[in-house]
Amino acid sequence: MALSKHTIKSIVMPLAMIVGALLCRPLAHVETATHNMLTPVLIAAMLFITFCRIDIRKMRLSIIHLWMLLVQFIGSIVVYYAITPLLGEIVGQGAMICVLAPIAMAAVVIGGMLGANVTTMVTYSLLCNLVTALIAPLILHAFGNGTCTFMGIIGRVAPTLIAPFFVAQVLRLVWRRGAEWVSSHSSLSFYLWLISLILVMGRTTAFIIDTEADIIIEIELAAIALILCLIQFKVGHSLGQALGDVVAGGQSVGQKNTILAIWMSLNFLNPIASIAPTAYIVWQNFVNSYQIYKYNSKKIQK
Repeated sequence: MALSKHTIKSIVMPLAMIVGALLCRPLAHVETATHNMLTPVLIAAMLFITFCRIDIRKMRLSIIHLWMLLVQFIGSIVVYYAITPLLGEIVGQGAMICVLAPIAMAAVVIGGMLGANVTTMVTYSLLCNLVTALIAPLILHAFGNGTCTFMGIIGRVAPTLIAPFFVAQVLRLVWRRGAEWVSSHSSLSFYLWLISLILVMGRTTAFIIDTEADIIIEIELAAIALILCLIQFKVGHSLGQALGDVVAGGQSVGQKNTILAIWMSLNFLNPIASIAPTAYIVWQNFVNSYQIYKYNSKKIQK
């Protein structure tokens, strides 16, 4: 029995994660050989395709965006103070960074696949990452080693988020037909994301294997990442109902820029805390796979 296109899309993300985990060593060598530039380039290309669909004149800020930011920044401090007395400083930092991390670059692509308003998500993605660059250094200064700066974070965000958006808008302005041609091939974004996911899972698996930490702390960090992942998707869905777009809310709050979170953990917190955002990669992509499965199942029934 031949698999339908919808079924293939539903199962291909978990398969990509398995492939990445099994090929972790070769993939880690590939990333090292490209100076860790391959994944950011793929993400930037993926976002460029999506951004070619966006009319900047239709982008609007919403009060819900403010609530999402409050969940991110106040929530990160709350979970730190709630978890640290129970499980220790390292787990508290890991939990904090899972909430403090901004919306993932790929959330716009996944949200679009699930029927979300892409323009709404792009607006929040740009806002969230810029505000994170302003506020995260203050939080990391208070709970980390105090060396995080605005330019440090913006330097990680600009090449993969701001630059593709700027180039896409220029293309729409000077060569509208070219932008429409790119946006008409938006399905390519999904396949670029799959390649990125394989690479990220390879690096994630290699990192976990090589990390020398107490196994109990590793389990606690992975478990707290799972709990926070599910909670944040649920909170996002609730906020999305007020926005009139449940999917956009869920992806905006729940799907995190884990690559940035891992970088912040390794550089400004106890490096072992980075196991939490590393595990979050796995959990959020299982959630995404389940959501895609449910969404495609409903489409087939219709």
